[in-house]
Amino acid sequence: MLAPFRSRAFRYQWPADLATSWAVEMEVLILGWYILVESESVVLLVFFGALQYLGSLVSPLFGVAGDRFGYGRLLWMTRALYAVMAALLGCLAASDSLSPTAVLIIAGLNGLVRPSDMVMRYALIAQYLPASQLMGALGIARITSDSARIAGALAGAGAVALFGMAPAYLVVTLLYVVSFVLSLQVVPNRKTASESPHAETADVNSSAPATQASQASSSPWQDLCSAAAYVWQRPALMGAMSMAFLANLVAFPLFIGLLPFVAKNIYGVGQGGLGWLGASFASGALLGSLVLSSNRVQLGAARLMLIAGMCWLIANTFQAQTSTLLSGMAWLVIAGFAQSLCMTPLAAVMLRATEPAFRGRVMGMRILAIWGLPVGLMMSGPLIERLGFQITMTSYAVVGMVLTLAIGLRWRQALWHEDRSR
Repeated sequence: MLAPFRSRAFRYQWPADLATSWAVEMEVLILGWYILVESESVVLLVFFGALQYLGSLVSPLFGVAGDRFGYGRLLWMTRALYAVMAALLGCLAASDSLSPTAVLIIAGLNGLVRPSDMVMRYALIAQYLPASQLMGALGIARITSDSARIAGALAGAGAVALFGMAPAYLVVTLLYVVSFVLSLQVVPNRKTASESPHAETADVNSSAPATQASQASSSPWQDLCSAAAYVWQRPALMGAMSMAFLANLVAFPLFIGLLPFVAKNIYGVGQGGLGWLGASFASGALLGSLVLSSNRVQLGAARLMLIAGMCWLIANTFQAQTSTLLSGMAWLVIAGFAQSLCMTPLAAVMLRATEPAFRGRVMGMRILAIWGLPVGLMMSGPLIERLGFQITMTSYAVVGMVLTLAIGLRWRQALWHEDRSR
């Protein structure tokens, strides 16, 4: 589990990522509550939430920038932006000049960058660690975001309640500054894992054509087109991309968007109960990240992705049938655990199947799969009104299981028989 920390870059990147994740969760909670209280508009609250995913539209461009200029440079530059924007919001709050309009503008600027933050994290880890440590390292990296969903959100609410918005934002700004300073210590060079003496021979042999293809691209548009063709021609990448879109389409809507509905209309609880439901899912995800971080899971990454994805959807099926808070929390823990065992190996499959020169662009394209989430959410609303929550969510899960089997069969050679990540 501690093997990745032998790398100096990882020793600095992990706490930098942790500080960023905590600050983001605190900031989203603080600003979301501010928007709701000041505007008394649910529409503005939903709009604020949508702004957090704005950058998914341009994430492939961030991947191009990372491939061209280095993932380390891009990472600390974006975290410098977070610190500046947080300091600006803190100053506005301290001077009583803050307004919902200002919050939305700054949230939009941050939202252009944030969806690509995880892309740069993973691409950078794959750059300086050997393939044998990748699964465990990604599990450790996921701990930063999983822990933040629990502790970061609670810290944000507690800081505002105890000290007010301006002092709370001082804490957020300090976390971003710490992240920026630590990120500077992650050497922003273009050296890839394939250049390491510990890298696998297959990676060394495959890096040359990818580098030549990257150098031949004379414009960002050509880089994007080459990345799209690269993904299309590789079955492992197509299978992982399809699984990512499917998870966002039919699995995540239950936890991102519909959980307040479940708390109020199914379990009959208020904000406190909603917090327990969210913490249950995040706790399961954190447990899954801890299991993966041990780097002792013997099942191959692609096989684990498919099996855990199926278990996740089965847990969703049972969770949709529950009518009590405790049983719902139990199934949410199981679902969160399976989700972690599905999505982290998915990232490992994509990183291992991608040559170093294409990693940024390919992982940037993976973020586009997030758009399955709004599609799934928009479809679920009318269906719940017409058919009811249980039938709708059960149907989502059944459709997801059928399509997961289809993905496994369609790309079985790459995802099952040739799974080399064991």
